[in-house]
Amino acid sequence: MDFGVVLQTNPPAARTVQLAKLAEAHGFSHVWTFDSHLLWQEPYVIHSAILAETKRVIVGPFVTNPATRDWTVTASVFATLNEMYGNRTICGIGRGDSAVRVTNGKPTTLKELRESIHVIRELGNSRPVEYNGATLQFPWSRGSELEVWVAAYGPLALKLTGEVGDGFILQLADVDIAAWMITTVRNAAEAAGRDPDSIAFCVAAPMYIGTDRAHMIEQCRWFGGMVGNHVADIVAKYGQHGAVPDALTDYIAGRTGYDYNTHGKADNDHVDFVPDEIVERFCILGTAEEHIAKLEQLRALGVTQFAGYLQHDNKEETLRVYGETVIPALQAHVAAKK
Repeated sequence: MDFGVVLQTNPPAARTVQLAKLAEAHGFSHVWTFDSHLLWQEPYVIHSAILAETKRVIVGPFVTNPATRDWTVTASVFATLNEMYGNRTICGIGRGDSAVRVTNGKPTTLKELRESIHVIRELGNSRPVEYNGATLQFPWSRGSELEVWVAAYGPLALKLTGEVGDGFILQLADVDIAAWMITTVRNAAEAAGRDPDSIAFCVAAPMYIGTDRAHMIEQCRWFGGMVGNHVADIVAKYGQHGAVPDALTDYIAGRTGYDYNTHGKADNDHVDFVPDEIVERFCILGTAEEHIAKLEQLRALGVTQFAGYLQHDNKEETLRVYGETVIPALQAHVAAKK
């Protein structure tokens, strides 16, 4: 299992770069950042600084969308960073949430998402692509490599992911829900004639190492609110029961609204509807042993990467314990002599 860290690009940018360097030092393979240009600083500028000050971590947005940036511009960013730093980028993409809703926009259609994935991936891999009636290619790009991982929750988005995604991003760590969603993606891949084992499966959730249960839950309750935005869209489209597990949809019954000004923040002031049980199920909290136990369950489902959000007050200690205890426990052990 690989391990990533998910950071917000809050000022000062040097702090984001510092945390990325610390994550690499502790054995994390990926550094992801939010991409919401009004709420936080521009991520791709900071990605360049992270890549310049690290040696091996792979860096990308978690997640971008097809609405706020021209697809060819997005692809150009990745191809340029790859030329500068040696194919160390990755593209996480979804229909759009905070980046579009803050500007009074709305998520893109699945058709637009599918088309954008194709355009970004082809150009990002130094290949030509048909776009707006013309064949386009970066004449300066040679040997760029870019995977596109798709963030999804609803049945049709999961189907799309299985059909075209290089990876699947699931933003919650509930074992039962993850099992259903991973199976849905794998089945869609098989139906499309793809090898399901060729798809990366990334589960992302807040990770907090500690012993004060009540404090950890309060620090991570924001995550249930963020997930609730996507769940609300699913319920609006499919209804309350049947399309997805009730374990995912039932908890938003008390949701009355959402303030994106405190999106993704530990002091989020409008997530009282999220019960403690959901925080426990969606996140990974507690001692190193508790983290390892839950991650082993996820790995058994086929999860190939865990990406931990660090939007809380215990960032450095969580990274340290992961580096010293959790990550080694989930990696293959090789004997120096047999």
